[in-house]
Amino acid sequence: MPEAGLAEAFGVTEEARAKINLALHVTGQRADGYHLLDMLVTFADCGDRLGFLPAQVDAFTLSGRFSEMLAGEGGTNLVLRARDLLREQFGALAFPVHIHLQKNLPVASGIGGGSADAAATLRGLMRLWGMSLPVEALASLALKLGADVPMCLESRPLIARGIGEEIEAVADLPAFAMVLANPLKGVATPEVFRRLTTKNNAALSLATGVSGSAGWLAVIDAARNDLEPPARQLVPEIAVISEMLQTRGALLTRMSGSGATCFGIFANMAEAQEAAAALHGERPDWYFQATETVSGGM
Repeated sequence: MPEAGLAEAFGVTEEARAKINLALHVTGQRADGYHLLDMLVTFADCGDRLGFLPAQVDAFTLSGRFSEMLAGEGGTNLVLRARDLLREQFGALAFPVHIHLQKNLPVASGIGGGSADAAATLRGLMRLWGMSLPVEALASLALKLGADVPMCLESRPLIARGIGEEIEAVADLPAFAMVLANPLKGVATPEVFRRLTTKNNAALSLATGVSGSAGWLAVIDAARNDLEPPARQLVPEIAVISEMLQTRGALLTRMSGSGATCFGIFANMAEAQEAAAALHGERPDWYFQATETVSGGM
């Protein structure tokens, strides 16, 4: 499937934006083992893309730079799980569908790729099937697919608490020019959490009346990602890639989620694009992507 031809070949398409954890505070752990988190989240213009088309029988196809990493997953793929869960809600009215996934984001990289794909599947299939669910029912279904999926359904700046299901929009968060960077080395999320020295850290506290990029940069800089120190122990390249972003002029760098993707915020898109090109020249075997995040007023 040619990347540029997805919209022409499929009747319905959906963007699966990369999810960026600008801050992630681990504030506790439930009796069932789930960790309690406070997160400031935004979404990037880059990401995976999905296409949906009526079919005689269900079909699922892949393309994109990172498609081979999913090719052997079969029914464990979150896209197929989302399809099947939604079909349970609609029954016989949910006719067979061909779903195509352009996998442009690294797999298991801390930027919500699989969760964003699942959320885009829910949105796209409801459009294709001409059906909808009440907001509460859809959020509950999304949570069954993973703690990040309700956030990815929103795909706009937000604060998420609990295990990710308590969501509050952040309407005044501005857009940021950004470079996403990943050394393409896997990070085992359970091991990252296991290495946390403390799981009852201070909650995320945002100042009121913050405005403008400079004000928000100060707020983000004062926050943290509690998973970054243990992730750096497991993957030393995270520290290297963060230093590379800083050297190229990033105003702020941090790891997203449980890693290994790091982001660098730049003054403008021209600087971000220049930095991404230079970094790709240094390490063509790693992932570098200049992008812009969506604003809260999108």
